[in-house]
Amino acid sequence: MPATRYFIEQVLRKRPYLTEDMCKSVLAAPLREERQEDGRIRVWGRVRDPRDGSERFLRVVVLEDRLTLHNAFFDRDFDAP
Repeated sequence: MPATRYFIEQVLRKRPYLTEDMCKSVLAAPLREERQEDGRIRVWGRVRDPRDGSERFLRVVVLEDRLTLHNAFFDRDFDAP
């Protein structure tokens, strides 16, 4: 899966528990999507946290092409539908 330099050098370094498969699963079965003003797309989904096995909401930000990963993090403030 393509990724921005920021994702590779910053996001994965700061959050080594995140995997490409987690991001793919969110993009394959999103709970919500939202387009940002800059064209990037925020996508939320449920994933299992590999650190403790708990279910969490992961926000994945992709570029306009809907493929290129730019950011990802657990979103504690997300209200599930």
